Amino acid sequence: MQLDLTVAGGALAEAAARISRLLPARTLQPALAAVLVTADPAAGEVVLAGSDGEQSAAVRVPAAVHGAGAVAVSRRGLAETLAGLDSPEVRLVAEGSRLAVRLPGARFALPRLEEAALPPPAGPPPVVGTVEGGALRAAVVPVASAASREHALPIFTAVRVRSGQGALRVVATDRFRMAAAALPWRPAAGGAGVDTLLPAALFAEVARQVGRAGEVTVHADADRFGLAWDGGHAVTSSLGTPFPDQQIDRLLSVRPECAVEVAAGDLAGAVDRAAPYAGPHGRIALHVGDGAIVVRGSDPLAGESEEAVKASVRGDHVTRAYQARYLLDALRPFAGRTVRVEVQAGLLATLLCAAGEDEVALRYLVVPMRTEDAR
Repeated sequence: MQLDLTVAGGALAEAAARISRLLPARTLQPALAAVLVTADPAAGEVVLAGSDGEQSAAVRVPAAVHGAGAVAVSRRGLAETLAGLDSPEVRLVAEGSRLAVRLPGARFALPRLEEAALPPPAGPPPVVGTVEGGALRAAVVPVASAASREHALPIFTAVRVRSGQGALRVVATDRFRMAAAALPWRPAAGGAGVDTLLPAALFAEVARQVGRAGEVTVHADADRFGLAWDGGHAVTSSLGTPFPDQQIDRLLSVRPECAVEVAAGDLAGAVDRAAPYAGPHGRIALHVGDGAIVVRGSDPLAGESEEAVKASVRGDHVTRAYQARYLLDALRPFAGRTVRVEVQAGLLATLLCAAGEDEVALRYLVVPMRTEDAR
């Protein structure tokens, strides 16, 4: 029997795009850039799955299955073909050496790849607990933004994930900033818990995709970590030795000499408007005075900017300089809320956190830059 199924066009296009985002886009081996399309008549669904040996993912879509079977094709080719279609239903049919994508008045055919050459998609490791999808997205996406994009030091391209005391804690740093969050965690009976390092970009993408899910199951063993939700799962190998806990806890134990509460959107807007005047190093200065934060940018070629943002201030008046893009990354998760900015002495990191209750207890540290104005 050959693969033959009918499926909602929009749902299949979304699934193909999602599986592409969950796996590496660049590879020199065609088998690692493939997606295995499997028609499952028992479950009444089509499964899109792929693996590069280190990471694997699967996405399921309800379908009317006329014939069971599995066909491997290019992930990119399938995603791009489906993205260009505007049809409520699409029929996938295995036709010899091609996978045909049929709709009224049109047919597209993708070359089949050798299924036996594909790395077998790995199933998730044992269940260790569950979290809520929206809370996972709210925690992981901003924390992952603090990870480094320079692969020379893999430990700084990762997110540390650790469970315990009713919370799943995530933390990432690129040495110039650090973000940490904790979200409610329900451990599985007899589960071993989680203590691992995960690729930040992949973890953030999975968290975005499960953001609309209700319950997300967390899977882990000594070498792998996975998340499963209604409609799919993703699994990755762990990167290595986690960050030292004592150092993280010490950095997060902030002793501010000045604390400011300000509308995150207002401050982010002022920082964004000052960025064109931030010079080649992207440096802007924040001066905390009476009832306001003054955002300044200055560059001999671009000119100067100065803008005051109303704020509630406690403690000393201080001036600190920061990279504009780091501040914007730190402020973005608090959009629409009041953010608390705690400024420490000298060049110790500045902490940003929610002024009120925060389900994921997000804390973002940004290291100030040296400046003649700082004191």
